[in-house]
Amino acid sequence: MRLGVDVGGTFTDLLLHDEVGRRTYQAKTPSTPEDQSIGVATGVKLICGKAGISPSEISLVLHGTTVATNAVLEGKGARVGLLVTAGFEYTLHLAKSWTPGPLFGWIVMDKPEPLASLRDTRGIPERMNAAGKVVLPLDVEAATAVIDDLCSSGIEALTISLMHSYANDEHERKLKEIVAKRYPNLPVSLSSVILPEFREYDRTITTVMNDYVRPIMKRYLSRIGDRLKVEGVASRLHIVRSDGGLMSAEAASDRPVHTVLSGPAGGVTSTVMIARRTGISKLIAFDMGGTSTDVSVVIDGQPTISRSTEVGAFPAKVPTLDVRSVGAGGGSIAEVSDLTKSLRVGPRSAGARPGPVCYGCGGTEPAVSDANVVLGYLPPVLLGGDMKLDVEAARAAIAKIGAVIGLSTEDAAKGVIDIANEVMLGALRVITVQRGLDPRDFGILAFGGAGPLHANALAELLGCYPVVVPANPGVLSALGFLEADFKNEFVQTFIRSTVGLDPADIWARFIALRKKAIDWLDGEEVAAIDRTVAYSVDLRYEQQGFEVTVPVAAELVSGGGDLASIIAAFHAQHERLYGVRFSVPVELVALRVVATGATTPVEETPPEAPSTNLKAAIVETRPCYFNGAWIDTPNYDRGKLGVGAKIEGPAVIRQYDATCVLLPGHHAVVDEHGNILIWPSAKGE
Repeated sequence: MRLGVDVGGTFTDLLLHDEVGRRTYQAKTPSTPEDQSIGVATGVKLICGKAGISPSEISLVLHGTTVATNAVLEGKGARVGLLVTAGFEYTLHLAKSWTPGPLFGWIVMDKPEPLASLRDTRGIPERMNAAGKVVLPLDVEAATAVIDDLCSSGIEALTISLMHSYANDEHERKLKEIVAKRYPNLPVSLSSVILPEFREYDRTITTVMNDYVRPIMKRYLSRIGDRLKVEGVASRLHIVRSDGGLMSAEAASDRPVHTVLSGPAGGVTSTVMIARRTGISKLIAFDMGGTSTDVSVVIDGQPTISRSTEVGAFPAKVPTLDVRSVGAGGGSIAEVSDLTKSLRVGPRSAGARPGPVCYGCGGTEPAVSDANVVLGYLPPVLLGGDMKLDVEAARAAIAKIGAVIGLSTEDAAKGVIDIANEVMLGALRVITVQRGLDPRDFGILAFGGAGPLHANALAELLGCYPVVVPANPGVLSALGFLEADFKNEFVQTFIRSTVGLDPADIWARFIALRKKAIDWLDGEEVAAIDRTVAYSVDLRYEQQGFEVTVPVAAELVSGGGDLASIIAAFHAQHERLYGVRFSVPVELVALRVVATGATTPVEETPPEAPSTNLKAAIVETRPCYFNGAWIDTPNYDRGKLGVGAKIEGPAVIRQYDATCVLLPGHHAVVDEHGNILIWPSAKGE
């Protein structure tokens, strides 16, 4: 019994998988922003009741969290002290000396305050050079005085980021020993541990961000652990990393910066699995929830991995799945501008409380979900009857907007939907068209509580088919957590020209990194049969500012050999990415080792054969607003649609965790995996 838990801005989604019975159970409960652990505990009780099991039977809990992200975005992190090499106290202020365009953009730039303030930053007399040799020895006496001054000032965490510590971490470790003796309860992060790579600003801001969210994450995970124990859950808690891998709760407490994109990672992981199982090699992951929409691309069954991301105004150089987010969701508020009298949607959200007006929890501002209710796309009862919507209140809220801009209630609701779709379309264009990808070559996987409501309309705009609605769209991110593997990356900056370089030096460093990877797998209790270790190098042409990552065969590391094949692969990959290759020396930048621990795939018994009569699956027929007119539209119970069932649009397909809208001129077919595939009827698929 494995449990995936995804805490969103509006709902907390849970999915329980019974490996023996090959069944899954779903539960959705309102999130509790004041203490997310309350919503998690409520969800655990709910889903265990549905499955008819005791919480003690749960063998593993896998959790995705936005705690780290929200702390940075809201500026509610810990007070962080920062120790740097003397003379480099302004590292966070200088950043990369970048200002936004266009011309004169710097004049109006609202530069954010660094995560560690200047008053909490101190310089330490010491210096290493880029080769890791001591230029100025560490002044222990002066350093101790500086540490006493800073650590007694009320800071909640301490970051130590010295120049070139990636090449030699001796001074950072000595400073940590001093702090540990004098202030044993103060959390300390070393840049040589969190990000042992060159580029001082990236290394420093990433490590500071780790400390900025560390006390908050520690408290949160402690609350979650305590509440799970109270509910009777005795299994280990694991957290999803930003790159889609898993880490223990203890590791997440120490390195929370690796969880900044934890939430969206589950959906991308599920998209990868569905792409591989269906044979649809190119898929766009479209995750529309209550607060935001996350999009990503999967090509040839592989997600796009980025070496860095941004959390608000700050970069975080950690491996992440390449996800783009926009402030458009079911709870996004629709309003009319006082100045221009134009309609706009989001990024403000009604959240979980009070939520959209139709939730009947005190919301007064109309949201996207209210527009879907008005148009008949959302039925008046959700979550299998557990949640009733206030249709008349939603109509009244949308009608107020229509009165201001001179539209009927229905046309105002349609306008809200259209604008929300355009916002999401912009994000889809960023990850396709702006990267030279033709969206018509992709299918679109619709998930999240609101994804299947809007995916058909977006596919019609972009021309990307089929629309794939998985069996568990509303809780697919939680399912992705169950599909995730344990993963961690170990890096060493090693800047050398490959001309005249002894390959044995590279293989020896790889072997040392491999030992760290194996030690980590041991700590995560990953069985030997489930382990894999992959190697890669970051290469660039001399004097380039950015690198290309090239995989290295394990046989080459263990057996030795020259670098000819790796350099040839670099030239080919550079030409594929940028359309050009150069006949100049190639420079080595970093060595990377990725440790992976495989988990058991989620397998579910496929749906039974369909009924010969689709009428048996019709719940009711309700009017829906399409193309400027009300049309009597059949509402189907998805649980009664077996493999091979074919539905002509317009239609609404209802299930516990989501509602799917099938537009006129389209049809839907249930494939052998239980997915709904939507095509334009003109394609004759």
